[in-house]
Order: sequence, then structure tokens, then C-alpha cells
Amino acid sequence: MKLHKILEQTVPGLGYELVDVEITPTKIIKVFIEKDGGVTIDDCEKVSNHLGNLLFVEEIEYNRLEISSPGLERPLKHLQDFIKFTGKFAKIKTKDLIDGQKVFQGIIKLVDGNDINLELSSAEILKINFDNISRARLVFELQKKIPTRKK
Repeated sequence: MKLHKILEQTVPGLGYELVDVEITPTKIIKVFIEKDGGVTIDDCEKVSNHLGNLLFVEEIEYNRLEISSPGLERPLKHLQDFIKFTGKFAKIKTKDLIDGQKVFQGIIKLVDGNDINLELSSAEILKINFDNISRARLVFELQKKIPTRKK
């Protein structure tokens, strides 16, 4: 699609990673961006203004353009995402059954070629071929800290 190509070429040039794009049936274009240190409202405004002008010039019709960070439970769309987030907790849905199921959660331990090694809660390492993944995202883990008392 023309829009995806435009975004893939433009967003990195502005200093951001293009994480995902969604287009709703009501022609709302949702663009998810990321950068080291996090995305601010000013970043979203900068990208929105630039893309708004570009989409006008390219004559791409839409009703609304939304720019945001992908959030804590960021989608994992590319093999490079799994490499970047090695050591993080993720939820992966596969296209085909593996041991009778399609949904797995665990820690991304290693990316070996096209295989993602996911450590399950049982400590078992499950190899999932990237081509078998239909959806994947990070899972936010709340870290509980036990307060220490001062004497």
C-alpha cells in the first residue's frame, strides 16, 4: 500500500522508529512511533504536522491522523524487535498449533536465525519460527518493591 511505503520512508528520517500503522474502516490512520528515551507529546506533534502535510501532498484521503507511542505492551512486528527486546516478557500467538496450543507467554531468551526461543513459566524453552507468528507483543510486568524500614 502506498501509505505504508510513505511512512516507512518518512518516519525514520524524522528520527523515530515506525512501530506500527493501523487504518480503521472509518479512515482513521493510527501511527505508532518510538525513540530512545521515549516519545513525548512534542514528538507526536512534530510527526503529526509533518505527516499531515505529506499526506495532503500525496493526496491520501483520511478522516483523522493519530500519532502515539506504542505503549508498554508494544507490538513485536519484525524479527529485529525480538532481538531488541531479548530478556523481556512477551505474549506470542502462532498461526499453527504447537503442542496443542497457539498462545504462549514467556521471556524472549534468544533469537537464533528465524527462531525465537521463549522461556515459559515451566522453564522450558520453546522455539517458535518467526514465520509462524501471527501476533506478538510485550507484556508489562509490575515489579513489586518491598519497602525497607529505616531505624
